[in-house]
Amino acid sequence: MDTMGKLRRTHYCGEVPLEPCEVTVCGFVQKVRNLGNLIFIDLRDRTGIVQLAFGDSTDPEIFEKASTVRNEYVLMARGDIAPRESINREIRTGTVEIRVSELKILSKAQTTPFEITNSDKVNDELKLKYRYLDLRTKKLTENIITRHRIADVTRRYFYENGFIEIETPMMMKSTPEGARDYLVPSRIHNGKFYALPQSPQIYKQLLMVAGFDRYIQLARCFRDEDLRADRQPEFTQIDLEMSFVDEEDIRSMAEGWVKRLFKEIKGIDIETPLPRLTFAEAMNRYGSDKPDTRFGMEITDISDFARNTGFSVFTGAIEAGGTVRAIVAKNAAQVYSRKEIDKLVEHAKGIGAKGLSYIRWSEDVPNCSFAKFLAEGQLDELLSRLGAEKGDVVLIAADRKKTVCTVLGALRNMVAKRLGIIPENRFNFVWIVEMPFFEFNEDTNQWEAAHHPFTMPLEECIPLLDSDPENVRATAFDLVLNGTELCSGSMRITDPELQNRMFEALGLTDEEIEAKFGFLVDAYKYGAPPHGGLGLGLDRLSMILCDADNLRDVVAFPKVQNASELMSGCPSPVDEKQLEELGIKIRDNQQ
Repeated sequence: MDTMGKLRRTHYCGEVPLEPCEVTVCGFVQKVRNLGNLIFIDLRDRTGIVQLAFGDSTDPEIFEKASTVRNEYVLMARGDIAPRESINREIRTGTVEIRVSELKILSKAQTTPFEITNSDKVNDELKLKYRYLDLRTKKLTENIITRHRIADVTRRYFYENGFIEIETPMMMKSTPEGARDYLVPSRIHNGKFYALPQSPQIYKQLLMVAGFDRYIQLARCFRDEDLRADRQPEFTQIDLEMSFVDEEDIRSMAEGWVKRLFKEIKGIDIETPLPRLTFAEAMNRYGSDKPDTRFGMEITDISDFARNTGFSVFTGAIEAGGTVRAIVAKNAAQVYSRKEIDKLVEHAKGIGAKGLSYIRWSEDVPNCSFAKFLAEGQLDELLSRLGAEKGDVVLIAADRKKTVCTVLGALRNMVAKRLGIIPENRFNFVWIVEMPFFEFNEDTNQWEAAHHPFTMPLEECIPLLDSDPENVRATAFDLVLNGTELCSGSMRITDPELQNRMFEALGLTDEEIEAKFGFLVDAYKYGAPPHGGLGLGLDRLSMILCDADNLRDVVAFPKVQNASELMSGCPSPVDEKQLEELGIKIRDNQQ
């Protein structure tokens, strides 16, 4: 194998000048075309591809060396930039080539388990096992670089606005934050455990108490929960906190960041201020607290119409304190046959509905599943009210309000995808504000805190904390983009007495409060400025900006569904000596 000698890279492959000069490039061999008296090698690095050319004017020794090169060899080549005869308009360097005068084979490569340039046809398990090879593909390389650019823009923006980046501990006290902690046993403190942070929440609030009034961190967070396409057990959060502010100040700061980010990364001008919807409005109109506002199909309340029909499904729901609501899928009758609608009904039942009524208007006379319960003229009245026309499908749910809105919200998204009416390359942001402070747990028949225990209720709602929990709203807000929740934030409680009331709402005893949060409560006794902040998922944002379907496509070394990493084989057993030092004995779960 050749050594590098005195050669030094002068340019990246995708960035070589397009006019005559001498350059030295390095990279992986993507393709070799040996035509006998001519050899062309496509050399690839993270910036792109450049063609290396070897011909009659090439030194015979170098030409012979080039003839031994295979895909994924690592090369260094020096030569002159010259016009290329066969132009490739798809790449920046497609009009030039490097006529090689010196060639170094820095590393040879075995035949790879899959073709790097054709990895889309390879199963995911194989690609994840050889993740370092999959990362060589153009798609993943560009995604990882885009993620880096997002982080770069983020840091620059917040630094310019007076934020200080401060690292918070990776090993901390285990506190209840909604998901399971990843625990780290202590060798020195036998029988005791650290927790990996689900978020830096407590520490960033303490930084406000300490006087660092603008904090920013690209924080690593860990949650032991079931994985899905937009969730990994470890993730990065753009985490910030601000003192002497209100909700609007925090949202305005975040909006400035959004505007800068999309301009620099996508070349798109995002209009600010971003739209706002209260939680109640979002649920009523879209059936979701993370609505996709790129398309219509909004939910309509038809309870007043339904109560005057003879359909017991409608009237019974209303008499029980529920509601009847509908969505209209425009031009859907040709796509949704009766059989397809039956599938929607079964899906609705699977997510909590008792059933689903419908109107399919494909012929001159609409096919209505509850027509026999309507008086003359009532169907026409309903269609007119909903703005339904020939070719449309109407879906109607009757039940408790929460169930109806949630079911229709899910069907709204499903039907829109099937109809192909969701615009591509459009980015619709919306703030969801005035979130409910409590949520009702039907299993325990109790009201429980809907957010972390440091969330401040709206001032006018504080008197309702004990008497009317259903109508208490929080100073909490979410930023939603195209139906994906990007961030959550809130103003924080700084009054020790109010904070204790919140801990009690979580069902914590005085002893548990002291044991888990005593240090935080004590800190507030020494003067705490009003403060609030938010945490924004860098991984999910990167996924959207890269037009990816899964977080795996924007994370360098991701975990799979069962939270394992196929490449390294973790999690893996450790030897008995390590376990003994930690005072841990493994129990066989099969027993």
